[in-house]
Amino acid sequence: MNTTPAEREQLMAVAPFSSARKPPGRFKSALLSWLGVPISPTDGAFWQEWSGGESYSGEYVTPDKALQNETVWACAGLIAETIATLPFGVYRRDPIKVLAPKHSLYPVLNQQPSAYMASGTFVEILVMSMLFWGNAFAEILRNSLGQVTGLNFIPPDGVSLRRLSTGALEYRWIGLDAKPRTSTEANMLHVVGRTLNGIVGLSAMAYARHVMGGVMAADKAAARMFAQGLLLQGTFETDLPIKEDKRTLFQQRLKEYQGSINAGRAPLLEGGIKYKPVSINPNDAQMLQTREFGVAQICRWFRVPPHMVGHTTNATSWGTGLEQQTQGFLTFTLQRWLKRIEDECTRKLFSPVDRMTFQAGFNFDGLLRADSAGRAAFYSTMVQNGIYTRDDCRARENLPPMGGNANVLTVQVNMSPIDDLGKAQAAAAALAIEKAKTADPANPNPAPADPGPPGP
Repeated sequence: MNTTPAEREQLMAVAPFSSARKPPGRFKSALLSWLGVPISPTDGAFWQEWSGGESYSGEYVTPDKALQNETVWACAGLIAETIATLPFGVYRRDPIKVLAPKHSLYPVLNQQPSAYMASGTFVEILVMSMLFWGNAFAEILRNSLGQVTGLNFIPPDGVSLRRLSTGALEYRWIGLDAKPRTSTEANMLHVVGRTLNGIVGLSAMAYARHVMGGVMAADKAAARMFAQGLLLQGTFETDLPIKEDKRTLFQQRLKEYQGSINAGRAPLLEGGIKYKPVSINPNDAQMLQTREFGVAQICRWFRVPPHMVGHTTNATSWGTGLEQQTQGFLTFTLQRWLKRIEDECTRKLFSPVDRMTFQAGFNFDGLLRADSAGRAAFYSTMVQNGIYTRDDCRARENLPPMGGNANVLTVQVNMSPIDDLGKAQAAAAALAIEKAKTADPANPNPAPADPGPPGP
């Protein structure tokens, strides 16, 4: 396969644990064997720790380690779990997007994509894969007629792909039965995140490792400070030389007074040893400011406003009301992930003929649901202007339809086109003349009565 260096780097980003990695040397293999730890070229956890992901701070950044940070956990959970709550299904373009529950793909997308996973869980794990690996994979299951019957999720850290001589992409991975699997592009749902070549997505952890590593190092430093006791640090001084054995004994005894659990206990100093405090505390070391800035940095990577993950130090610029903030979160954060999933499912799961009429899509009306007063004002305006029927409003409130006139579009009587403003007055005058003729046949040409002020 002829690939450029950039493409090879991209392929390795998708398959970091493929057999293309260099196996461990004899010394490390012997060491691991002696420790009783078997290692193979496909051992993903080993290779992540051994060969990559190191940041400027010296911390190795992997998705598992990143998720141990509360801000990463909150940002990823907010995006993935919010999208998982949105109804996912099949819609007909008729000419607007209308739900098509009778389509054969509807139960696959809306209820149960696979035998061991519900729709919400499937969507959530797709989004998590894209957030951390930049790619999400699912094997497409078909029956003898070629119809889609299910989707089996594949962990992205075990997938490798290559372009065949025909130009098609071939995917390889290890199945749940521990056997190698191969699939063509037509039978692989591959949702790509941000990408540079259109084939594979960029791993957010690879590009954000220096930011994540700095935050992890700050958290570790803060934890050490608590472990040592959040007191004034200092040094022990003496005018007399101390032998090595006594120095070691003193350091061991000193450990009994370290740690936050021992705060307040004072050691007994002998032999002329004096304690000299040093004025260094977390504020002077800017530890708190560093950790606070790390929250904002991680939020920028996930494009999540800090206030939505509990960081309320600074005000948000996305509006003051909950509805405005939710609309901003949907537009600037969720929409890009929703669009990628919808487009890939429509492209891979529908036939070319079906794609002209049907599409996969999310319904995020519930996410934009306003408060009761706002919904009442919205429904009133839509019904009075003949855009919604009363049954349409009931359906949006999860109420059963009433039928009859409740399913009829209505408008206010006093609302008329501007061109018809003079017609109402003329019609009233003609009606008055006809009534006068009927009341007095001897007067065939009665004077028209005053119809009153012009109507609206």
